[in-house]
Amino acid sequence: MKTDIQIAQEATMESIADVAAKLAIREDELELYGKYKAKLSDELMNRVKDEPDGKLILVTAINPTPAGEGKTTTSVGLGQAFGKLGKKAVIALREPSLGPCFGIKGGAAGGGYAQVVPMEDLNLHFTGDFHAITSANNLLAALLDNHIQQGNELRIDPRQVVWKRCMDMNDRSLRNIVVGLGSKADGMVREDHFVITVASEIMAILCLADDMNDLKKRLSNIIIAYNFDGKPVTAGELGATGAMAALLKDALKPNLIQTLENTPAIVHGGPFANIAHGCNSVRATKTALKLADYVVTEAGFGADLGAEKFFDIKCRKAGLAPDAVVLVATVRALKYNGGVPKAELGTENLAALEKGIVNLEKHIENLQKYGVPVVVTLNSFVTDTKAETDFVEKFCLERGCEFALSEVWEKGGEGGIALANKVLETLEQKESHFKPIYEDSLSLEEKIETVAKEIYGADGVTYAPAAARELKRIADMGMSDFPVCMAKTQYSLSDDQTKLGRPTGFTVNVREVYVSAGAGFVVAVTGAIMTMPGLSKNPAAYGIDVNDDGVITGLF
Repeated sequence: MKTDIQIAQEATMESIADVAAKLAIREDELELYGKYKAKLSDELMNRVKDEPDGKLILVTAINPTPAGEGKTTTSVGLGQAFGKLGKKAVIALREPSLGPCFGIKGGAAGGGYAQVVPMEDLNLHFTGDFHAITSANNLLAALLDNHIQQGNELRIDPRQVVWKRCMDMNDRSLRNIVVGLGSKADGMVREDHFVITVASEIMAILCLADDMNDLKKRLSNIIIAYNFDGKPVTAGELGATGAMAALLKDALKPNLIQTLENTPAIVHGGPFANIAHGCNSVRATKTALKLADYVVTEAGFGADLGAEKFFDIKCRKAGLAPDAVVLVATVRALKYNGGVPKAELGTENLAALEKGIVNLEKHIENLQKYGVPVVVTLNSFVTDTKAETDFVEKFCLERGCEFALSEVWEKGGEGGIALANKVLETLEQKESHFKPIYEDSLSLEEKIETVAKEIYGADGVTYAPAAARELKRIADMGMSDFPVCMAKTQYSLSDDQTKLGRPTGFTVNVREVYVSAGAGFVVAVTGAIMTMPGLSKNPAAYGIDVNDDGVITGLF
């Protein structure tokens, strides 16, 4: 079997203008980045804003395992399958981060014969959106330190600076640093920190902003520090809003590319789901809904993270109401949850499957709590047996879910026909009664506990003293009506990544809390989660190269 990058490099791509024409987008409504990439212009979004919305289909998954689940692959394959059925469809995805691309996870463009292309461009610099976000973030950091150096008119307490620098790379050495060393002219000495770009509040703001006016309002509301009286100091008070907005002018526009089968794909924004809110931009999703009859989107990692934040943050903030959810699992991953070592996952093991399927069961129950019809799909592997597949199908049907096999990795859109038909059937026969899992009026503690108990299955929540104090300060600032963004490991329903399956009898420990006032949510950091990842002993970067002809190898 060819590697993903080999398949992608052999693809026959259409010009992006021809891809756009499938959605009735005119060529003068595109801002071209070469032959195969374009940004969607403001003129296009203004033209289609009053068109009726298509159907919104969220693709999510069970907790990720080393066995692989294939959520993005399924999203792309489902979109391609809609195209095979003659449906007007578009895929709306997040942009990949360089951190995992050079780290351990690899790229995020799908896999096999269900990929978005150009694959190398997407996984590397793409249209420069992440660079713009990084620059805007670090401009704000530079202006903040300069303000302190130049007299500190806002009386910023250097011990209470909460704004962090960022870069789009895994680099643990930058988590905790000291800046301002040297002479007096080199700035005030203080402790500082880096987060990865996808965890920057500016990434969240870009993905939640409706337009430039909304973007600037949100940027202005960013809390960068507290003064000597304990009062918040904002980016707007610092005078940074206009310059940041100028850097983000083009990044605010969604990007259009295509799949291997030339299905349109809008790819924009990329917050991680374990340390941020995990969804592509509101602008991309809303524009996609105006351009197509069926929009396939995804949310990061398992449904306990990505789907929960898609529902409770993105849909709440943007007024979106999903029509159906596709929940991706694999027989291999379910057996891994049942205690089978990775090397033995190719052997039929119904006992382990029965033990591990409780992870899928919990995600089904969680999604049903939001009132959205659920279709479970098994991303098929050649080692799966009929007995195993039949067991999973029966399990799902008994719990009120539709079920379909997916073979999109091997067969592209053709391998997703059964899934596409099942989704269409579900959309026709079942009405969505979407509702977030908690009300705005609940306290922040009640919101955190609702997610921990209802979604994770925890018995309760404990708070580190600093987290408890910060929750009180946020409430005192009048921000209790914000939704909560849980920063948690993706590998377990709990905050302990070693607890597989469906853990019980645990509490979630919130060790840090901070408010993203511009984005409009409160982040609760649990367990050992880090907002600046590190590289593994043998990162993927060691296997990436480019030859004399400019052909990149090693991306996956």
